[in-house]
Amino acid sequence: MRDLSRRDLLKATAVGAGAVGIPVVLAGSSAIAADGPGSGMKYPPAELTGRIVRPQSPNYADASLGWDELFVHYPLVIVFAQETQDVVNALTWARQHNVALRVRSGRHNLEGWSNVDNGIVIDVSELKDVHIDTASRTAKVGAGLTQLEAVTALGEYDLAATTGTEGTVGLSGATLGGGLGFLTRYLGMACDNLIGAEIVVAAGADGAKVLEVDPWNHSDLLWALRGAGIGNFGIVTSLTYKVAPLKSVAYLQATWPGLDDLHPVFDTWQRTTPFTDPRLGSQLEVHRNEILMFGVLAEGTEEEARRLLAPILSIGNPEVTVQIGGWGDVYTDFQVPSADDPGKWKFYSQFVREPLPKQAINIVRTFMESAPTDDTNFFSQAFGTGAHTQEPFGGSAFPHRDVLLYSEPGVGWGTRGEPDSDDALTPIAQTWIAEFSLALRPYVCGAYANVPNIGMAEWETAYWGHNFPRLRRVKAKYDPHNVFQYEQSIPPATH
Repeated sequence: MRDLSRRDLLKATAVGAGAVGIPVVLAGSSAIAADGPGSGMKYPPAELTGRIVRPQSPNYADASLGWDELFVHYPLVIVFAQETQDVVNALTWARQHNVALRVRSGRHNLEGWSNVDNGIVIDVSELKDVHIDTASRTAKVGAGLTQLEAVTALGEYDLAATTGTEGTVGLSGATLGGGLGFLTRYLGMACDNLIGAEIVVAAGADGAKVLEVDPWNHSDLLWALRGAGIGNFGIVTSLTYKVAPLKSVAYLQATWPGLDDLHPVFDTWQRTTPFTDPRLGSQLEVHRNEILMFGVLAEGTEEEARRLLAPILSIGNPEVTVQIGGWGDVYTDFQVPSADDPGKWKFYSQFVREPLPKQAINIVRTFMESAPTDDTNFFSQAFGTGAHTQEPFGGSAFPHRDVLLYSEPGVGWGTRGEPDSDDALTPIAQTWIAEFSLALRPYVCGAYANVPNIGMAEWETAYWGHNFPRLRRVKAKYDPHNVFQYEQSIPPATH
């Protein structure tokens, strides 16, 4: 854990540690009539409730540090909500004191945008209620669940919804930005499984209120939350998913030593797995000294998995393992302890519409052979045909449904828990991955909102394509004062 000096504390509070102790009284916002977000209604003064962490708190250093330690911020106060009313009070307080705010769940924002200097962080990670209805196949969960917690809870009932592959990532953030993983071709995007949400939005001139969102109530907001809900419109406190039966999966992993087989492996993989049985989700990772392929076959056998992946497995002499089991157990088994991960990361996201030609695959090999650390990879996931090509009832703001692949180069460095470690590697790693992404640009398109980049030109259309104008109109309706803003947030439409 990093220590905070007096200078750090002064930086965090701007006018000293005592500045956070603003005397206020309890908000009466729950008794206010449901006014429109653009009205001029004033709300009673608000008091912060929940678990409050300030710069003078002994656990401030840990509470303020995100997963990607490339970004270090010093918020004025962090509110760990214990119930929805804590979020209402915190948002009202932030508006009444004109304090910058950010929303946080799993702390995995890859540009550090879920934290802020001298502002308030409203953290929903401790909202972990789970209510599963096996009859209707729905699950209502708190916004604080991690993906591992969600997969495990659903797995106890032989149920599943799409999540990403990293267990420590917050479920709500992953879902609200789109949500892709091994079950995408089988069950659609995570956001496609979202059928309802409880969300705290700005209200009146300086208040907040709770909205219940579903396909029949505030359906335009549900549409926006499905792919663009990451900190743009309000603070989601619970999510309701449709879930599907999933008793078992076949999980196959293949490893090729070195990169000599990269071209035939990658080319065969990209031309087969996106179009095979939609029960199969497949990912390929290129490291500087090996190639890894992963496949998850829903309700499948080892024989089926090997047969579907045979065109790739026949190349070279890969080491192959197959595990059969419940999705919750398999998902748990392939999690890598985050304590062993580097502290600093940088990723570039991109989609691929046509198979990467040989020259593009050669670019991948050239850059991976010169990777600055072992914790570096080029990751790809098969899209192609499958459930993700169809929007859910009511539609979705996620636009990248007709792509062949998702891919991202990523680089990790530094010692976790020591944000100042390996600073000399930072410019090397940042330059390497920027040049890698630039070299691939002729062969890729768009970008994934959950893997943002601050330097991206025309990020609006890269993330959301033709949906961006409509998203601005939804923003103007539910957040006309642009309370929820960050470096690449959606601005409200002006007319």
